[in-house]
Amino acid sequence: MTNDGYDASHTALLLVDPYNDFLSEGGKLWPRAKEVAESVNLLDHMRQVLAATRERGIRTFFVAHRRTAPGDYADWAHLSASQERTRDAKVFEKGSWGGEFHPDFQPQEGEIHVHEHWSASGFANTDLDLLLKQHRISRIVLIGMRANTCIDTTARFGQELGYHVTLVKDAIAAFHAEEMQATFEVNAPTYAHAILTTDEFLKALPDATA
Repeated sequence: MTNDGYDASHTALLLVDPYNDFLSEGGKLWPRAKEVAESVNLLDHMRQVLAATRERGIRTFFVAHRRTAPGDYADWAHLSASQERTRDAKVFEKGSWGGEFHPDFQPQEGEIHVHEHWSASGFANTDLDLLLKQHRISRIVLIGMRANTCIDTTARFGQELGYHVTLVKDAIAAFHAEEMQATFEVNAPTYAHAILTTDEFLKALPDATA
């Protein structure tokens, strides 16, 4: 696996699902994520990666799950179990605090909010691929939630589309340790070009511009 060449001209950070419901005390899914998130120091590592990429001019793409609204999934022919749970619990509810991004992960000027994804892939039925190509991006770096769903599926899809894929494994969390193991020890080695810790990724970045 290679981890060189994270130049701002062709690299993007994909910040996946940084919602309060996932990342904040009081969020609907935080109790399920808390143990794993704290074990990998998720929030601090996400902050470090985001700050370092911003400092180097690497553009951030916010890859967010659809915020639930009344009528979502009505009369769908093939509603998944995950979508059913999201609908019933009103996870990432539009207009709610839980459906807002964590205060430390707010878009800045020039950063891009991708069309929200309905299921696990940030590419399927969104404009992510178009926007990456229009910004001449060939390398994507993923952080956020959740390892075995949106991270894994978005990263796989990206590799299928021809992108160089990096996962920063301690800036990503899940609900169970087994999900992390399945993602980083079983699945990701078959498609990812680099699986790095935050420290390893920061060392691989080019020097910050003055």
